[in-house]
Parts: sequence; structure tokens; C-alpha cells
Amino acid sequence: MKERAIGWALFACAGLSTLVTAGIVCILLRETLGFFSEVSIVEYLTGTEWTPQFGEKHFGVLPLAAGSLLIATGAAIVAVPIGLLTAIYMSEYARHRTRSVLKPTLELLAGVPTVVYGYFALTFITPLIRQFFPETDIFNAASAAVVVGIMIIPTVSSLSEDALRAVPQALREGAFGLGATKLEVSLRVVVPAALSGIVASFILAISRAVGETMAVSIAAGNLAQLTANPLKSIQTMTAYVVQVSLGDTPQGTIVYQTLFAVAFTLFLITLAMNILSQWVMRRFREVYE
Repeated sequence: MKERAIGWALFACAGLSTLVTAGIVCILLRETLGFFSEVSIVEYLTGTEWTPQFGEKHFGVLPLAAGSLLIATGAAIVAVPIGLLTAIYMSEYARHRTRSVLKPTLELLAGVPTVVYGYFALTFITPLIRQFFPETDIFNAASAAVVVGIMIIPTVSSLSEDALRAVPQALREGAFGLGATKLEVSLRVVVPAALSGIVASFILAISRAVGETMAVSIAAGNLAQLTANPLKSIQTMTAYVVQVSLGDTPQGTIVYQTLFAVAFTLFLITLAMNILSQWVMRRFREVYE
């Protein structure tokens, strides 16, 4: 009876998580359907202007989506090479004592409040960029992308290191027996063998970058414009959600419903990226005996 009670308690916890997720999806979907009952989905997906709070309202989500993509791309450029090289060092080169100190220290980056990252970008990264590019806006995508890239380095390095350490030692010893150097073993044997886990870590980290809120809101600004210039001020989907959620938007209005439409779009994007990462791991995972 005791074991059965423990099993039911664990099932209740799992069921509660599922119910909370389902409740969130239902709320998003209900308000999103209300939004699309007044706004054409074609206009929403293809429009190039986002001005729901102006007198002349436009509901094209492309500027917000482009801003999120710009931040995610810049963050990936920063985090992917640094995170992967860090993972290779900790897995293949670092001694046990060095790794036991370096890994927790690196993961402290994930514990820093995102607001701190935002003000770090605004007060340090942006002035540094403006020394080289004086035309840079005070609020710009480049500084936001840099700090978001720093934020997701622990995700890339930790997951990639786990994938690298899962490669059997026999593959390394076989490569050494054929005369390969340490670098050749790391880059030509271990990394290809762990490629599925590494790619999955990249996708999950980019998904985190797409969903980042406070740092982007502070550093990148709130100007919804369709641009590929990282030196310009932009607005991401998460930043718009923050802007509308300040409490001065009347409930039930079309502006209020845009909050849920954008949030539901963001939910679908991150869900798709997580499904893609799981598919990559299952499809390309190497199984060793």
C-alpha cells in the first residue's frame, strides 16, 4: 500500500504539470482565436507593420519575428563556437579537478538575473560597440544578441559536454592506436560521434534565445521595425509581450488580444524547435554496444 500510494503521488505531480500546460495552451488559444476573428491571419503573417497601439492599426507580425530572429542569430554566433570549444576542452583536455571547478563556475552564468544582463548590455556593450560604429542606436540588436549569447553558453557547453562524454572510450583509444593526435581524435572522432547531441544542444539554446525577455527588452528597445541591421533598435515578440503586460491595456480589446496572439506564435516556434531537437537526437543518435 505504501508503494502504491507513492506511485499515485508521483502520478499526481506529473498530471498536475500536464494540466498546467494544457491550461496555458487553452488560454492562449481562446484569446488568439478571438484576435483572428477580427484580424486576417494573412495580414498577421505577411504584414510588415506592427502598430496595434497607434491610431492607424496594423497587425503584421513580421517586424517582431524578424527582431527575434536577429537576436537568436546573433546569440548563436556568440554562443555556439564558444560553448562547443568549452565543451571539447572540459570533455577531452581538462583534468578532473579543473573540470570540477570550471563547469560549476560556467553554469553560474545561467543563474545571473536577466535584468542584470540587460543593464550590462546597455551600460557596457553598447558604449563599446559605439566606439567602433558611432551610428549605432542606444538601444540596438547587437548588444542584446551578445548578452543573450553569453546567457546561453552554459546550455550549449553543458549539453554538448554530456554528449561528448557519452562517446565510448574505445573509439578514442582506437584512434590513438592508429596514430591520431589529441586534436584529431577530438575533432574527427569524438565530435562526429556526438553530433546528434551537439546539434540538439544548439537548437535548445537558440530556443532559449528566442524566448529571452528582460535582457532583450532593456537592451534592444521597443521599436518594431523590419530590419536586418543589428545596429538599429528593434522589438522582439517577448519584448512586445512585456510592453503590453504593464497593466494599462484594457482587457478584451484588440490590443489586449495581440498579447496572446504573439505569445501563441512564440509558443509554436519554441515548441517546433524543441520537437526538432528531439527528432535530431533520435534520428542521428549513434548507438554503441
